[in-house]
Amino acid sequence: MALQRVMHVEDDESIRAVAEIALADVAGFELLSCDSGPSALAQAEAFAPQLILLDVMMPQMDGLQTLAALRQLPGMAQVPVVFMTAKIQQGEKQQYINAGAIAVIDKPFEPMKLGGTLSRLYQQNQTR
Repeated sequence: MALQRVMHVEDDESIRAVAEIALADVAGFELLSCDSGPSALAQAEAFAPQLILLDVMMPQMDGLQTLAALRQLPGMAQVPVVFMTAKIQQGEKQQYINAGAIAVIDKPFEPMKLGGTLSRLYQQNQTR
């Protein structure tokens, strides 16, 4: 099954706007854009994303805290998560993978390729 519904969690409004164009307008995904972990938790179940694109550094709840809380919601335990972060060292990347992410994307990202990257990661995850 092809990727269609993506939830993007990002506190930076300008990054959310670029990602929205990349994912909704260019890639054609149905997109739910959330500005915080609590916002994502409130809307995740009703939206039922096929994939979650999650910022690491956010106020209130960081990406790892948000991921842990999302995993507790009905239907969210198996949803693939891709982290997106600006400060990345190999050890940190491994920490995110160990926490359950299927991949980590570096910021700044290439907007025109973001949808394709997420589709590819989603398909790879489906065949595991």
